[in-house]
Amino acid sequence: MAERRVLLLGEGNFSFAAALCEAAGTRVVATCYEREEEVAARGRAAESIRRLRERGAEVMFSVDCTKLKDYFLPAKREFDCIYFNFPHCGRKAGVVKNRELLARFFHSCAEVLTRDGEVHVALCRGQGGTPADQPRREWHNSWQVVAVAAGAGFILSDVHPFRAETARGYECTGYRSQDKSFCIEGALNHVFTQSTPLLYCKPLICEIELERQRISFQVPQVLVDKINRGFLEQNSNHPVRTIKEKLTAVLSQAFPLQSIDCCLSLLLQGDLDAACHSNIFWILLSLEETPSAEEMATGRANAIVFSHVDFHRDTDKNVQEGCQTPKQCYLRPSLLPYAQAIIKSAAFVPGTLYVFSGPVFRKCRISPYCTPVFHEMVFVCAVNRSSENSCIQMIVDKIKTSIHSLHQTISDFKLSISLQKATSLGTAELSDFAAFESQLGKIQFFLCMEADTRDSSEKGSCVGAVRTAPYEPAGSDLVVVFASLNLDLMAMLICAIDDWRMLWTSDARFLCQFPAGELRIFRSFSLYPPSYVHDVSFWLPDGEQFDDVAFHTIAREVSGEAVASIHLLDKFQQLGTGRTSLCCRLTFQSCDRALGRGDVAAMQLRFREEISQRLRVALR
Repeated sequence: MAERRVLLLGEGNFSFAAALCEAAGTRVVATCYEREEEVAARGRAAESIRRLRERGAEVMFSVDCTKLKDYFLPAKREFDCIYFNFPHCGRKAGVVKNRELLARFFHSCAEVLTRDGEVHVALCRGQGGTPADQPRREWHNSWQVVAVAAGAGFILSDVHPFRAETARGYECTGYRSQDKSFCIEGALNHVFTQSTPLLYCKPLICEIELERQRISFQVPQVLVDKINRGFLEQNSNHPVRTIKEKLTAVLSQAFPLQSIDCCLSLLLQGDLDAACHSNIFWILLSLEETPSAEEMATGRANAIVFSHVDFHRDTDKNVQEGCQTPKQCYLRPSLLPYAQAIIKSAAFVPGTLYVFSGPVFRKCRISPYCTPVFHEMVFVCAVNRSSENSCIQMIVDKIKTSIHSLHQTISDFKLSISLQKATSLGTAELSDFAAFESQLGKIQFFLCMEADTRDSSEKGSCVGAVRTAPYEPAGSDLVVVFASLNLDLMAMLICAIDDWRMLWTSDARFLCQFPAGELRIFRSFSLYPPSYVHDVSFWLPDGEQFDDVAFHTIAREVSGEAVASIHLLDKFQQLGTGRTSLCCRLTFQSCDRALGRGDVAAMQLRFREEISQRLRVALR
């Protein structure tokens, strides 16, 4: 096993370093800011330095924690762990100077730390400014350690009490730059790790070979990092795939079952309810022939099957190959059209449960449980009209069995699943997911999940819908049952994930918590992420209705999903002109990435530019 290289900074009398170097497999480099002769005069310093050198540790003096790369050759810069216990500028330096010290320190750490390394910062009670501090100082009077670390790309991954008794022989010293101890009761050790970089995705072209036609389209910018993630593929251990496989296995015990996943097009054409239009990702295609709505309705394979899909990032490449007529399509907002197509095909067998699954795309407002892309699972079965209710109940019972089976192995908190009549829920009670489902067609029932650890007012508990429709031709005694599920919302409720963005993170620490697809209660690797508030005021264009879904979508796009919420603060109409002004508050906060003030300022500036150009609002 390789030696763990540990760097200690700002040692007062080297007693902590001396205790740490006794750990097996640890190579210690212990440093302090003062000169050797200054340190030697401190009580116990000489003894600790002797112990360190006897055990092969390296001891360095006059080391500036803000310029670490200057003290180590490139081959020796990669440390697995950096400790900085009770940093301080010295004397009576205030919180502002100490924040500046920490900010420069974290930037310096990024230059000498391994990719998976840790930075441990111990702070006295209340200094950190996180909810872990008890009592907690006012934000402006704290060192704001998480925010200053974020500026250098670090996230707080753990925080726990600083236990001096575990470091044998440790004695704190350095009170106001003197050889005096200070109070460390209630002190906390903050463990920081490097986050994945903020997303700045280049435009992405999706190139598709359809029959003998070759077409291409530019992926909407907000979906570039989501459209080809493969969470449902065979080698995936993502929670949504685990849930899908469990549902399939349990339902196959009650029905003859056929899965249809590999031949579903990302794109659709055809008529949409006018109410859906603002929630659709519209796509402009260039191609010679596009399947008509009638062809799609017949369920013919060449209307819905992509024989090849290739993703690349060359937006300048001409891939249209003779395509002359641009036609407009949209990214699929649901898998229901494929379910409706299969029942019209000659291969459809009543009594068989057909299962479709894959990602679907819907523009929506920003909230923790409102997802612009999620994995949908649709079940379709035709049964005798007299068996309609029993078929619905059988499907719902098997879904309940699957979810309870998955959930009871990972948590003891209660998870309830219920079937509610659609007519029992008012429009105001519907989540964005349920409201959009209602626009796709008449719904008989909503499938709702509720965890007792969640706020009962959370609208994200609606995870599915059940519909029925007559089986054609007219006069048939058969009825078709459609059940659709939002696998992402189900995964969030089962695994206690409180933000949909975490399901789509590119940080490997998320999937590491679900080895071999085993579901567990999720533990966040980014604690107390800093938030930043920015307001924007603007005049609406005369005679036009404001598209708030487009407003939220632009915020998602320019921030790389770093906007956590948008709230309307004020709305007024100017007397005389009748012009309407809105003031909205954007809260920027990332659940998985380091987000610094500079990053947010740049996002806000770009957001103002984009809404001015694309929504034609006049900024105030």
